Amino acid sequence: MATEVLPLSETVCINDALTDDELRSVLAKLESDQDKELFGLVCKRWLRLQSTERKKLFARAGPHMLERMAARFSRLLELDLSQSVSRSFYPGVTDSDLSVIADGFKCLKVLNLQNCKGITDKGIVAIGNGLSSLQSLDISYCRKLTDKGLVAVASGCPKLHSLHLAGCRLVTDKVLQALSKNCPNIEELWLQGCSNITDSGLSDLVRGCRGIKFLDINKCSNVGDIGVSSVSEACATSLKTLKLLDCYKIGNPSILSLARFCKNLETLIIGGCRDITDESIQLLATACEFTLKNLRMDWCLNISNSSLSCILTKCRNLEALDIGCCEEVSDAAFECLTSRQSALTLKVLKVNNCPKITEAGIGRLLDKCNSLEYLDVRSCPHITESGLQFPDYCRVNFTGNLSEPDVLL
Repeated sequence: MATEVLPLSETVCINDALTDDELRSVLAKLESDQDKELFGLVCKRWLRLQSTERKKLFARAGPHMLERMAARFSRLLELDLSQSVSRSFYPGVTDSDLSVIADGFKCLKVLNLQNCKGITDKGIVAIGNGLSSLQSLDISYCRKLTDKGLVAVASGCPKLHSLHLAGCRLVTDKVLQALSKNCPNIEELWLQGCSNITDSGLSDLVRGCRGIKFLDINKCSNVGDIGVSSVSEACATSLKTLKLLDCYKIGNPSILSLARFCKNLETLIIGGCRDITDESIQLLATACEFTLKNLRMDWCLNISNSSLSCILTKCRNLEALDIGCCEEVSDAAFECLTSRQSALTLKVLKVNNCPKITEAGIGRLLDKCNSLEYLDVRSCPHITESGLQFPDYCRVNFTGNLSEPDVLL
């Protein structure tokens, strides 16, 4: 039977038949970004609907363009204006841009301003005053920012759960006090290189923010055992990642506190904390034997074979381990790997600058580990390319010519 063709006067335009909400439902069913872009090419109405439904945007724009974008993408949730360290544009993001964002993107939940080095407290105050729904803010390496701007953000953005402040060297304990008072839902906090942060600030922080899961205080040289112990006790059930690289005031009391309270710890970075000894590491390995996945303790010069043996036998789910420059560790640490022990789950192992580790120790490890993907043996004079048969799937770094996994950074 032939298909009946309606006269032109009786055809129905899809724009007349479907409401805005029905067209939004059609758009929501499109899975690929390409299909969603094609949706907006049908006509101006469909383009307008596509624009209002857009949730994420990566942009390079000045205030006039941002105003137009705000009018078009009225329901935007995520805005990325971050700049690369090596490739930036002039003049970059300015305080005027931030004022436009604060006024025009009222639904915004995620804002990335990493490496936007031209912004100052004036612009960040506008963000704090205008974006009350903000949940995640990245202002890493915005070096002009001080407590004034960040306190305004903490006061005006009570829903914050993620805050990146790495490299903001002017930040002090006042910001942590403001977060404690106003932002109880903080879960992730990056403070790397914020050297004005002290034990007092961390203690104040966790009085109000007791659900922290991720805390990076790498290179915060004024943080010691009192601050870390406060965090471990207050955030005992939530804390999963703690980074303490080159916090030279950290010692055994911090590790013992983590072992006592933080049974869900997955990642611990303590490289350069030279006062930590075997006693605390062994207790930590026992306490977190089922959860610990990533452990970096390079340059912990008081760590010996007993710690490594305990880690290898206790931590059944360990995936990445760095004991670089722990010069007292030797092949004896691997003697615990007997035929009775289950296979290791290690994917990344760094033993660079451990001169007492030889091919015998690494060979014993390889016999018990078929998951190893990266092995760093730089400056290990007794391990050579020809001395062992390394698996094809394992990249072995002998000279430093291989890129390192970022899991332990």
